[in-house]
Amino acid sequence: MVSHNKRIVAILAAVAAMGMGLAGCGSGTAGDAKASGDGGVVNITYMHRLPDSAGMTLVNDIVARWNKEHPNIQVKATKFDGNASDMIKKLETDTKAGVAPDLAQVSYAELPEIYSKDMVQDVSKEAAKYEDKFVPGPFSLMQVAGKTYGLPQDTGPLTYFYNKAEFDKLGLTVPKTADELIESAKKAAAQGKYIMSFQPDAAGTLVSLAGGAGPWYKVNGNSWNVDAWTKGSQAVAGVYQQLIDAKATATVPRWNPSFDELLQNGTLIGTVAAAWEAPLFIESSGGTGAGDWRITQLGDWFGAKDEIGPGQGSGVAVLKGSKHPAEAMEFLAWFNTQSEDLTSQGLVSPASGKIANTPQKWADFFGGEDLMKEFAKANERMSTDFAYIPGFSAVDNAMQEQASKAADGSAKVSDIFDAAQKTSVETLKNLGLSVKE
Repeated sequence: MVSHNKRIVAILAAVAAMGMGLAGCGSGTAGDAKASGDGGVVNITYMHRLPDSAGMTLVNDIVARWNKEHPNIQVKATKFDGNASDMIKKLETDTKAGVAPDLAQVSYAELPEIYSKDMVQDVSKEAAKYEDKFVPGPFSLMQVAGKTYGLPQDTGPLTYFYNKAEFDKLGLTVPKTADELIESAKKAAAQGKYIMSFQPDAAGTLVSLAGGAGPWYKVNGNSWNVDAWTKGSQAVAGVYQQLIDAKATATVPRWNPSFDELLQNGTLIGTVAAAWEAPLFIESSGGTGAGDWRITQLGDWFGAKDEIGPGQGSGVAVLKGSKHPAEAMEFLAWFNTQSEDLTSQGLVSPASGKIANTPQKWADFFGGEDLMKEFAKANERMSTDFAYIPGFSAVDNAMQEQASKAADGSAKVSDIFDAAQKTSVETLKNLGLSVKE
């Protein structure tokens, strides 16, 4: 964990060294709307994109508990319902206009980008007060060049969800190798079933799968080295292309009713999924297969042996213009350690290190398994070598565009990684950074 921290800090320090230092925080006008009200009450605003689905402890209910216990620091939470990339665009516009919220949920991949755009506020002094509440690795992921811009919230390692009852009917076991995966997928497809899914709207999963076999981005001297065609990328492209060509994988978008339909009619019986997806997966299934599903570790399908790529996860940053960073961080340190509540939201690997019990509803759906224990194993397998570049959202968008074409056969899976390489280089150059391909 410590070596991971040093790598992340070193890479992001290089970002600052290459001309990305923060400009002054500026005065803005956001503070006018958040100024202390009558009686010295401080008002804090927080924008998030947590699911807030039925059966979860709603964010507003968690916040209401804080507000009741802290009458002098009142928080208003707002859920952003659009795509993550759209939220970043809105935050950029609002920050420039001086009307951004005090706090905003951002993925670890997005932090270098919003830092480079001067959207965040250095809260290192306040963060130090709460550092011992969080796991060192995720805490470091909320830092750039050794300065802290918020607090971590969760991680989300990849695992494999599968319907054991359906596997048993087909005489299948969870594949251990790429060859076994392809053979089993073809066998299932012959019976009208899919044990894998290629999700064009979740191209970031391909990054995670490829990342276990080596990083895409490194900093050498004053330049970024970009290589989206690592051994892992080649393996991912090869396996998925074979599955698509053999019509042995589902190819519908994850966040679309068509995916839910495949689950509910029993066609999709296996898929790679992030840990945070568990409650959303249950919702997508509509209860189909309840008690038959299981969660296990990914096999050695993409050349990474016992490692998997960077887990998806997010933290909460203090945005430029907040007039009450100390109070914002006080709330945030409390909110991000409400492990049971955050687990209900699907944040199954809280960055606080306080792993909650597996909710009974989840255990019932997944055959009584201790999901939290399985997710903890996956967390331990995550590679510590992968880091993101500033502007990675542009790379993700380019990958999704090519993934949609690969899904319908108008492009190859390899085109996704070509797009990642090209867009990574262009994005860094557009930010004025030196790049070596």
